[in-house]
Amino acid sequence: MKLDILVIAAHPDDAELGCSGTIAAHVAKGHKVGIIDLTKGEMGTRGTPELRLEEAEKASKILGLAARENMGFKDVYFQDDTAHQLELVKVIRKYQPDIVLANAFTDRHPDHGKGSSLATNACFMSGLRKIETEVDGQKQKAWRPKFVYHFIQNNYIEPDFVVDITEYWDTKVASILAYQSQFYDPNSKEPESFISDPEFLPFIEARSREMGHKIMAKYGEGFTVERMIGVNDLFDLK
Repeated sequence: MKLDILVIAAHPDDAELGCSGTIAAHVAKGHKVGIIDLTKGEMGTRGTPELRLEEAEKASKILGLAARENMGFKDVYFQDDTAHQLELVKVIRKYQPDIVLANAFTDRHPDHGKGSSLATNACFMSGLRKIETEVDGQKQKAWRPKFVYHFIQNNYIEPDFVVDITEYWDTKVASILAYQSQFYDPNSKEPESFISDPEFLPFIEARSREMGHKIMAKYGEGFTVERMIGVNDLFDLK
C-alpha cells in the first residue's frame, strides 16, 4: 500500500499529541496516512505494552488511518544506528510515502530526538539503490520521501510553518484520550507521570492555540523543516 503521508514516532501517542490534527485534516481530504511507532512505550510509568497497543488501535480508528505498525524497538534503548536504520528503510520502501512527519529534533524525552534523527537518516538511506533490502523474499525498490517535517512536542521550538487544525480539534482530542492509561484520571491507582498531571492536556491546548494564533486560526500544529520549502503560487500561502 502506498501512503501519501507516513508519521514515524518514537512512542504510541507521540503522533496523536504532536500532529493528529494535521493527520485528520489530510485524511479528510482523501489522503492515505499511516503511523509507524518505533517502540511500544514499555518503559512508560503507566500502562503496559499490550494496553498501549490497544489504545493505539483505538486512536487509529478515530483518525481514519490507512495503516499503523509498531517496529518493536526497545523503548529508551533504541539507537540511530545501522541495524535500526535498515529496519526502518524496509518500512519506508514498503509504504513509499511522499511526506514523512517525524519527532521533534530535540525534546524533553531523549527518544524523541533519537527518533527524529533515525527517521531522517532512514529516509535518505531509503533512496540509495545500492542499499539492498528484502521483505518476504522480495527485493525492494529504492524510495526517498520528497519531504521530512518534524512536529513540535514538549519543548517550544519556533515553527517553520503551521497547519490550521481548527476544524479537527475535537478529533485530535479524541485521539489523545484514546490513551486512557496515560493521561489524568482521578480514579487511576497508577503512579503519577509527567503527562498524567491534570495540567498536561490544558498545556497541549494552550500550545495548539499559540500555534494557531501565529496564523490567525483558533488551533494549529507547528512543524520544522529540514530544507527550505517553496511554492509556485503566492495564493497557496494562508
